[in-house]
Amino acid sequence: MILPELSWQFLYGRLAWALVLAAIVAGSWPLAWRLPRRLLLAIVAASSVLVALPGEASGAWHLGLAFQYPSGVLLGLAVVALLRRWQGGSADRAPLLPVRAAALIALVGAVLYLDAFGLLSRGYYYAGFGPNAAPLVAVLLAAACAFAIIRGRAREQSAALLGACALFSLARLPSGNLWDAVLDPLLWAWALGTLLLAALRRLRRARRSLPQAEAPVVAPEPALQALGAEPFSPIKE
Repeated sequence: MILPELSWQFLYGRLAWALVLAAIVAGSWPLAWRLPRRLLLAIVAASSVLVALPGEASGAWHLGLAFQYPSGVLLGLAVVALLRRWQGGSADRAPLLPVRAAALIALVGAVLYLDAFGLLSRGYYYAGFGPNAAPLVAVLLAAACAFAIIRGRAREQSAALLGACALFSLARLPSGNLWDAVLDPLLWAWALGTLLLAALRRLRRARRSLPQAEAPVVAPEPALQALGAEPFSPIKE
């Protein structure tokens, strides 16, 4: 087990939380409105000051209690989100976290957290500290991300994952565990929220596509037909 340097871990936590917070605040700005660059820089500066405060006054201290350190993937996606805003985000761009990626993150996160809490007890999470298998998996993931970037497939997401693998391989950040480099509770919650919204949209589309029910027309009795009665409907004209 190789753990990161404490000073590097402290610096990473402050920097990562500053960018993640800035991305969350900037993401609350409606996509239909252009976010001024000066305001975006002000958001990043304010987030940096908030997490740089000493001790319990730091926002990073409280966030760390709830979510530990941001994963490298979450940090990369936060940087991509800020760059999108800097370039002028638009509503027609592809989502930062696609549904398929969200489903994979939700599934892997559920297995890892159940294992870490002792409900599965298979050692999946602690295998991320392994001296041989974990670095090998990181190299394979990095190679796959580089190939995807070259082929032009999910470049932003692949770049985020590639950066996470590089942080783990070079500095063992953020915790020395490969799984913590690619997944964290906040990213997992984001994936679950994405799946929930996708399910609600699909349900709404299914309801809209249902044909409208028409009012039944009651056929007249044979006796009334003999008298020349007209068919009638229960709906009043």
